[in-house]
This record gives sequence, structure tokens and C-alpha cells, in this order.
Amino acid sequence: MSTKTTEKTTKKTTARKVTKRKYGPAAAEKVHESMHEMEEGTLRSGRSGMKVTSRKQAIAIGLNEARQSGANVPKKKS
Repeated sequence: MSTKTTEKTTKKTTARKVTKRKYGPAAAEKVHESMHEMEEGTLRSGRSGMKVTSRKQAIAIGLNEARQSGANVPKKKS
């Protein structure tokens, strides 16, 4: 009797490191403040001075203020 031995070949693959966008704590604080102002009704948009009612717009304003103050915020997608 002849016995066959089969060897399993394992292919080593290196997994790519997934990097997330990182926001600093100062940026989170600015967004928190702008959201609070929006809920109070005191957050105004820049040029027109109209009251901000959109959650997304309030977040954008908070991130923009954080960028201007030098906080750790990723660059805008272009």
C-alpha cells in the first residue's frame, strides 16, 4: 500500500492597517460647544448671520473653529 501525504500550504497575507481619521479632544470640545449653541438658538452662520438649524452645519462650524485654533483635525476632503 502506498500512502499519499498531502501538505497544506498556508499563504501568509499581511493585513493592511486601517487608519481612522483622528480628532483631538480640543476639536471635540469645539463641536460640543457649537452643538450647544445651536440647541439654544444662538449659533449663527458666518456671512449671512442666519440662525443655524442643521446639525451637520453646526458640526462643520465647530470643526472649522477647531482648525482655526490649531486643534488636531484632519484636513477637509477636496
